[in-house]
Amino acid sequence: MQVDPNTIDVIAPNLKRRYSGVSSTVFRLVPVQAKKIAIATTGPLLPEDAPQFRPSKLISMSRSGPSGYRVWHSRRNIEMLVGLILKYVLRKRIKLVFTSAAQRRRGEYSRWLIRQMDEVVAASGKAKSYLGVPATVVLHGIDAEAFAPSKDRRKLRAELGLDQDALIVGCFGRIRSQKGTDLFVDAMIELLPRHPEAQGIIMGGVTREQQSFVNDLKAKIETAGLADRLRILPEDKGFTIAPWFQASDIYVAPQRWEGFGLTPLEAMSCGVPVVATRVGAFEDLVVPEETGFLVPPEDIKQLIEATGKMMGDAALRQSMADASRRKVVEQHQIEHEADALIAIYQRLIGEA
Repeated sequence: MQVDPNTIDVIAPNLKRRYSGVSSTVFRLVPVQAKKIAIATTGPLLPEDAPQFRPSKLISMSRSGPSGYRVWHSRRNIEMLVGLILKYVLRKRIKLVFTSAAQRRRGEYSRWLIRQMDEVVAASGKAKSYLGVPATVVLHGIDAEAFAPSKDRRKLRAELGLDQDALIVGCFGRIRSQKGTDLFVDAMIELLPRHPEAQGIIMGGVTREQQSFVNDLKAKIETAGLADRLRILPEDKGFTIAPWFQASDIYVAPQRWEGFGLTPLEAMSCGVPVVATRVGAFEDLVVPEETGFLVPPEDIKQLIEATGKMMGDAALRQSMADASRRKVVEQHQIEHEADALIAIYQRLIGEA
């Protein structure tokens, strides 16, 4: 949905071609926020339903927004840099906001960029502790309508090319060591022979630098004789990964480290119990023994034990699935995140 940037008070850019967790955040939030404030996104690759305009229009857009200052909400270094160019080179009346989910000390360049911001938002209390500047904590939320349990899982699985009757254990997102994809493969190689009805599905983006990592995983799966039951699928080029969660029975998030990490929340919203490591915001999302299990990062023994327990107990899976969906609806809806950010925008827009 193309809009005129001159009518927009808030710009939430997505200046990256490859779909990522940050992209997912922008694409989910902007349509929700657009119901209450004049907001749009811009960038090279955007979903059609998001209010948007071409990046080339940034140069010619009006100096001020229709209500005063215009807010530029960055989530990456490149977006902070472009915001600074708009403000200090092109002399736009802009207030700069940055959201950080990283739970690590950033490099000097990133820290310098962050110090130039008018407002900083942290996606969790842990992320705030690494920033070194005052920040407001706003937890990520989820679109509980888009990420909802499937009404016909068998039909959905058929559309996705998945076995309609299998017990499906999923691991989605970028495929790389940081995400612990190799740990998932090792766990499935151990567990699948014990559960003949089960299948493992890995699906996500692969960069050129990670191709050898993926090739090694495929070779390991082939050597184990599980190529037909543990599959690495090409990245779904759609702008939502919801169908893959909806088609799953169990979701495993085996990350070695993470900033926030939306995938457990996406799975839970779809009524899928989660086995996750204690990284990122996972401990704020997953309730042990209620909505899933938490294990230490890189502890393959506990990862296998927790996942195996869930695979072997249908009643436990159902109980956790119901509790997962309920927790998201009650505590983690995207409207809460959208409203908190809008309050920040409105304060900045109105500053003289």
